[in-house]
Parts: sequence; structure tokens; C-alpha cells
Amino acid sequence: MSRHGLLLQRYTGRPPDRDHDGIIRTIHPNARWTSDGFQIPCSDHAVHVAFCLDTCDREVISWSAGTGAISGEMIRDLMLQSVEQRFESTATPHPVQWLSDNGSCYRAHETIKFATRLGLVPCFTPPRSPQSNGMAEAFVKTFKRDYVRVSGVTTAESVLSQIAGWFEDYNENHPHRGLRMKSPREFIRSYHQSAACPV
Repeated sequence: MSRHGLLLQRYTGRPPDRDHDGIIRTIHPNARWTSDGFQIPCSDHAVHVAFCLDTCDREVISWSAGTGAISGEMIRDLMLQSVEQRFESTATPHPVQWLSDNGSCYRAHETIKFATRLGLVPCFTPPRSPQSNGMAEAFVKTFKRDYVRVSGVTTAESVLSQIAGWFEDYNENHPHRGLRMKSPREFIRSYHQSAACPV
């Protein structure tokens, strides 16, 4: 087939992307948001969770959970919820980086186009380098350790009935060393008073 020119042309295009390989933390809120997903194993079905976290104040801006796999549509809904939550609008007033891994739900053309329309700038961790999204990885570890494991939940239904409370408690009460032992929302309130971010 090759000899007679019958092969399809090889695809060489790539979606527009920007590899992230620097420091994750930002010194101002709403400069970079990081997103990731994780599973909570249950006796009947696994619960799949996707979230968006601000890399300055560590607040989980928005999240989504269900028993189905994380899809591009789920991530696009998460993006819109995050923008509406932070800016009370359907577009950001300035570009905000959206840092994620290279999962297909994040790399989908529809997701990248949708992010751009919202004012988000998709950034991706280098391939095979999940530590480049270390803040999201650290959040997953904290959430599983301090909420999932101590709750004694066994079914997907019980997880889904409690998960909103876990996220609310994390945002309102969970202290962080990087935030001078304040919770994300305590830090946000103090940030608006002092306009300072820990470095």
C-alpha cells in the first residue's frame, strides 16, 4: 500500500498547548487554577471525582462527583462552574491558567476551545510527570486521608451523600502550613484585608 501511495496521510497536528514545568503556587488568587480527578473505591461502584483548586489560596472552587468516568463534558461543566463561582460571570476578566495532566478529558479539542472561550489558558504537565501538578496530588492525598478514610463509608451512595460536606469542611476549616495554618477561606478573607500571599 505504501509503494502505491494508498496509505492515509499521517496526522502530525497537535492541539495548542503549553507545558507547565515551573512552580505551581501563585502569589495572587485567580492567576492559576489546577484540576485533577480521583476515585473513591466503594463496595458497589467507584465514585469518580473531579475538582478545581486555586494555587494561591487552595480553595476547591468547584467539584463534580458521580459513578461514571470523568468525561470531557464533566470537565467543561467544572470549568464553567469555577468561572461563575469566582467571577459571577461566564468569562474571566483576565486570563487564568488551567493546569491539568494530559488526560483525554482535558486534552479534548472541545474542552480546549471551551476553556479559551471562558478566558482560561490550558496548561498541561509534561508527559509522565504527575508531580508537576503536585498541588492537586497533595490535595487528593489530604482529602482521602482526612475525609474518606475516617468516614467509614462503604457504598457509592453514602459517599455521594457526604462528599459536599467534606468539600465544605475542607474549604472552611482545614488548616494548611502553606497558608500559615489557616483554612482556604480564612486565608481568602485575610488576603482581601492585607492583599498578601505566603511565599
